[in-house]
Amino acid sequence: MEKRIGTISIVIYNRDMAERVNKLISCYGDCVLARQGLPFADRGIFIITLVVEASTDKINALTGSLGRLENVEVKSILSKIKTVQS
Repeated sequence: MEKRIGTISIVIYNRDMAERVNKLISCYGDCVLARQGLPFADRGIFIITLVVEASTDKINALTGSLGRLENVEVKSILSKIKTVQS
């Protein structure tokens, strides 16, 4: 299976969505290498950045699930380097 390393940036515009976002991230925890959260409560936004390593399909499934949530914006960047793991 080919894997890629990349980042996923998540911007949450409504803190009530944070629990749902965290549950989704936990479901894909096996591909999350690092996570950083930055609360900007005074501005009304909350940012989570993930470093991930997984197949393109799995990364797309995670970003798609997150992107379908109301008041959540998601962007991802994947490296061009592919690794093969059995």
